[in-house]
Amino acid sequence: MQTSDPDIVIIGGGFSGLLIAYLLQKKGVMSTILEARSRLGGRIYTLRSNDAPPIEMGATWLGKKHHHLLDLLDKLDIDICEQYMGSKGYYEPMSVTPPQLVDLPPNEEPSCRITGGTNNIIKVLADRLEENQIHLDQAVKTIRKTDTTLEIQTDSDLIKADFAISTLPPKLLADSIDCSPSLPDELTDIASQTHTWMAESIKVALTFEEPFWRHSDSSGTIFSNVGPVSEMYDHSTNKHYALKGFMNNTYQAATRERRKKLVIEQLRRFYGEKADSYGAYRELVWEDEPFSYSHYEQPIFPHQHNGHPIFQEPFLNNRLLISGSETATEFPGYMDGAVESAQRTVRQLKQLLSR
Repeated sequence: MQTSDPDIVIIGGGFSGLLIAYLLQKKGVMSTILEARSRLGGRIYTLRSNDAPPIEMGATWLGKKHHHLLDLLDKLDIDICEQYMGSKGYYEPMSVTPPQLVDLPPNEEPSCRITGGTNNIIKVLADRLEENQIHLDQAVKTIRKTDTTLEIQTDSDLIKADFAISTLPPKLLADSIDCSPSLPDELTDIASQTHTWMAESIKVALTFEEPFWRHSDSSGTIFSNVGPVSEMYDHSTNKHYALKGFMNNTYQAATRERRKKLVIEQLRRFYGEKADSYGAYRELVWEDEPFSYSHYEQPIFPHQHNGHPIFQEPFLNNRLLISGSETATEFPGYMDGAVESAQRTVRQLKQLLSR
């Protein structure tokens, strides 16, 4: 990437960043995306292989109430499908009693998934942008305001822009990018105490040749108070089968092999020796993702400060805007929030450009 002078730089090539670029392009406004990773998508991360279903290591589910996201998917012609739950599920209340197969109550608001994998929406958005708009492996280090512009420094390049839009989690923005002049203390204090969606999650999945859990005397839906996996669901598509769940984040410090061993041992309590017939084990520890997670100095509640009004304000003399799922005023921390925040940011930028 050569030093260039785009008018608008978007920091982060996740869902919000790509959607902002797409919405701006529809209005005839070009932008440049700087993504620190070697891939797009951020916390939307779908693992793909020929002999397994798409495995979601990041964002997975949506519901009927997520109207911003559903409207976008409709406009982009992307289908959704209902999460398969079955009529029964396993419940493991305590370690001294065996798991119980119980009837699941009717669900009037079922969870849905994006057909073919969540990162289909990332691919569709990226394909509608110009190739030279997207620059990977460009972690932003500093943002410096001059009299006439912003100077944005990455590991290898200096980029000048009239406006910058951060789509990073607010905590990561506060901890990883040095701004000059400094951002207001109120903003950095709030951002440092803002919960990062999925920050504590450990996603685990196993692929299988047969969906043995779909028999009438079994289930792929698991809820456990014992762990190490607290929830698990059928993650199959067509003729490829998998189970995917959430592992207790206290196992973040364990080795991958240790976590794998514990997951299989737990599944044996439900499925016996069939649990050993898995084809592949997949996992992602989100605390180990430096371009998503930054360590909290104090305990943070889920969704703490998500949607805080301060994130709706411009900074650095109205040249820096803050976007991303955690900043949304509706469903912050979810994919729907990513859409809402992107739409709000584009409206905000349009007002600034009109001045």
